[in-house]
Amino acid sequence: MPANQGERARRRLSTEERREQLLSVGARLFSESPYDDVWIEQVAEIAGVSRGLLYHYFPTKRDFFAAVVERESERMLRLTAAVPGVPVREQLAAGIDTYLAYAHAHAHGFRAFHRADAAGDQAVRRVYRRALAAQEQQILAALAADPEFGSCEGAPQVRLAVRGWLAFTTAVCLEWLREGEPTREQVRDLCARALLGVIA
Repeated sequence: MPANQGERARRRLSTEERREQLLSVGARLFSESPYDDVWIEQVAEIAGVSRGLLYHYFPTKRDFFAAVVERESERMLRLTAAVPGVPVREQLAAGIDTYLAYAHAHAHGFRAFHRADAAGDQAVRRVYRRALAAQEQQILAALAADPEFGSCEGAPQVRLAVRGWLAFTTAVCLEWLREGEPTREQVRDLCARALLGVIA
């Protein structure tokens, strides 16, 4: 394609389409390389935009990273959404397996996100809190809709247990990524038993 045609194609992207394109490139790069090895110039080059345009959307690299993580967190919520009418016990393993598969495929970004949160990075902290609240609500809604667990709806200890389980699962996942063992299936079963245990 001639350069001028490429320019016209790029101009046709709306603001939202351009933003989505940049975030998609960022998600791939942060999954493939450690945070410090990803350069804004590289993102701009792959997307075919100027560095200035990228900074127009995202003032700093940290803001860009936080936006990538937020986009991916929303994607994960969709991937692990409960199926109405299917018991939690039947869906739990599949949901955790999806989460672990994603974390493994995006290990660099997953670790960088949690390191930044632990270090108190405010841009990442805001994303983390929103993602955690959404995950918690999604699990509580699935439990409330299941006759086996519906009686627990609204119980403060159940909300606390789910919040603690999310922290547990994150810690287990980070350790698994670092050690490379046990198997993903074993980690999945461990996390599933832990949730069922705390809400029993």
